[in-house]
Amino acid sequence: LASDVIWLMIGSFILGKALQVTGLAEKMTYFVVNRARNIAGLCGVLTMIIQILAFFIPSTSGRAAVVLPVFQAISKEIGSRRITKALAILMPTVILVSTSSTIIGAGSHLIALDMLKEFNNKDITFVKWLIWGFPFGVIMSFISCRVILFLFLDKEEVKTKLKQKKVEFELSRNEKYTISILLGMVVFWLTESLHGLEIATVTIIGVFLLTLPKLGVMQWKESLKGVSWNLILFVGAAIALGKSLMESGAAQWIMQKLFLVTELINKQSIFIVLLVIVILSVTSHLYI
Repeated sequence: LASDVIWLMIGSFILGKALQVTGLAEKMTYFVVNRARNIAGLCGVLTMIIQILAFFIPSTSGRAAVVLPVFQAISKEIGSRRITKALAILMPTVILVSTSSTIIGAGSHLIALDMLKEFNNKDITFVKWLIWGFPFGVIMSFISCRVILFLFLDKEEVKTKLKQKKVEFELSRNEKYTISILLGMVVFWLTESLHGLEIATVTIIGVFLLTLPKLGVMQWKESLKGVSWNLILFVGAAIALGKSLMESGAAQWIMQKLFLVTELINKQSIFIVLLVIVILSVTSHLYI
């Protein structure tokens, strides 16, 4: 609990719970999806929505929980097995790819940031990560979208027309309150260099405002149900393990051995090490 990363994750999970409890995330998703005229447009809109959700819901399973009802409703309405299959592959793919767009997109980001700050006294702000990660996340998400459409649907299916329904977008008091808190948090995240409040501090303040008696949108006990405590424990253990490896010198020993082995294989050892790291990072979702 001494790490800011843990508090940031807890706050982010509660924030995601608020979006689900108020129905705001699902309502906004339905409202935007209804603007799509064909399957190609629908997939593009879903890709964009999942990108936006990555800014507020840190858990990939949490983002999946938000878009699942939308997927079920769309699949039932379209009634095409091939299109349903394409959507079933598209949504989890974009959920995973979009994690790089924002600093709270995945727990692994927060572990890396904690290690960087602890041992190199360097930090990456919300804005810096946004500048580096958002373009990559957006581009790769839409490339993934196009590839899935190309592989699983023919030209006629991609152009399949969708029925336009009139969807009212009236916000309740709780939804308006949640939006105002979210916008305030984003402003403070983007201006961290001006006021000095870290992203974790801003997130926790926002969470308290969302759970205030009478004024908030949910009770504190209810908000804690949205926290993935298994993931919190995993991240805490990973941080403790990382610190132990660094302080004991084991991490340096592993790196020396790794560089030694790669030098025997190829003189360009740094390239091979980076290649191994990239492969592990890309495939990590298969075994973690």
